[in-house]
Amino acid sequence: MQNKIHFIGVGGIGLSAIARYLNQKGFNVQGSDIKNTALLEKLRKEGIKVFIPQKEENITDDIDLVIYTAVAKENNPERVGAKKKNIKTYSRREFLPILLKDKKVISVCGAHGKSTTTAILSSILDDANALIGAESKEFNSNARVSESELMVFEADESDGSFIDSNPFIAVVTNTEPEHMEFYNHNLDKFYSHYEEFLKKAKIRVVNGDDDFIKKLDLPMKKVFIKEAKNIRYEIRDNQPKTIFEYKGYEFEVYGFGEHLVLDALLAIEAANEFMSLEKISKNIKNYKGIKKRFDILQNEENFTLIDDYGHHPTEIKATLNSAKLFAKLNGIDKIIAIWQPHKYSRTIDNLDGFIKCFEGVDELVILPVWAAGEEKVDIDFKKHFKKYNPIFANRIISKSKNIMLTDEFGNVIKNYDKGLIIGFGAGDITYQLRGEI
Repeated sequence: MQNKIHFIGVGGIGLSAIARYLNQKGFNVQGSDIKNTALLEKLRKEGIKVFIPQKEENITDDIDLVIYTAVAKENNPERVGAKKKNIKTYSRREFLPILLKDKKVISVCGAHGKSTTTAILSSILDDANALIGAESKEFNSNARVSESELMVFEADESDGSFIDSNPFIAVVTNTEPEHMEFYNHNLDKFYSHYEEFLKKAKIRVVNGDDDFIKKLDLPMKKVFIKEAKNIRYEIRDNQPKTIFEYKGYEFEVYGFGEHLVLDALLAIEAANEFMSLEKISKNIKNYKGIKKRFDILQNEENFTLIDDYGHHPTEIKATLNSAKLFAKLNGIDKIIAIWQPHKYSRTIDNLDGFIKCFEGVDELVILPVWAAGEEKVDIDFKKHFKKYNPIFANRIISKSKNIMLTDEFGNVIKNYDKGLIIGFGAGDITYQLRGEI
């Protein structure tokens, strides 16, 4: 591998993990993005040079290798610059086999829960390398470097790259169809990727309740939520904890919800290939959650603010169930959901699910769609979500124990200083909730 590496789109959660990993391994790493973010500021503090915006002049003669995000098309100025200078370029997907070829990879994929499962695994296997699609609050990063041959890796099904992750252990949380635009809305093509991923692994740890997985004739370690006993939820040290018993041991994991039990069981069974259940029961307590997944930003008397990455109806419904439980245990009687729809295509494809998944909230706030590069499509949110009588706001202003909604002119249209407020979305809502933009 060459020494000086430039990342186009280094602010993305997947590419930033690789950049951090290689930076910690001693490579000369730099990158670019289209606008500044808190994550990019972190990369700078870690010694990674970041260019804003992307332009051809950022590609200098001394760069040995360029790695780019899938969003950066052929006409991206830095890809154009690299081509002119005959610098070797790889997409993130093309680079994965190079990055992972010498590692014993525990590769985690699935439509929902893969970041949580990967992060729990990285906490249990505390001596392993890790590349996660979210920042672990245990080590405040989405990457960790060690001398171990083990690599805990969050694989990505959105571009099919999970089949290139060199899985020693393949972990599948579920196979619910997502990112179908990549698979040309062809379910056979979608499921064939999962089958190929599983066949490449020597060990397979899977959700035994998944309908597609049930059809496969492969040797697999199947995990079932029903095998966890005495599931209970507590607030310990002001943190949400799910406690359960499994195979004679008690496990305590950060967060609330039955879906969390499944993620933990998958991590436990994968880690059990390398260590005892007794050690796993101890190490799983290292897990402190991940940023943007039921991430409690403020928690004071009668006021809780939570940030969640959920941008699919299944995720939102599961997280809202956790929020309702958290509110009940904290004596909070009002739940306000703030939703920033992510992509027009996803919103349209899952519209019926979105309409149903917010049932039980006391108020629903809808922000403008985070387009993620897509062309605008007219969606009549007022009509489709009329049963919620939603509030439409342009953005959020977050202060201590106060959330303000503003219109397109910056006028405050509503304040919240009581209740449990939970934001959903994969766009910039996370920075709005944190008061960073």
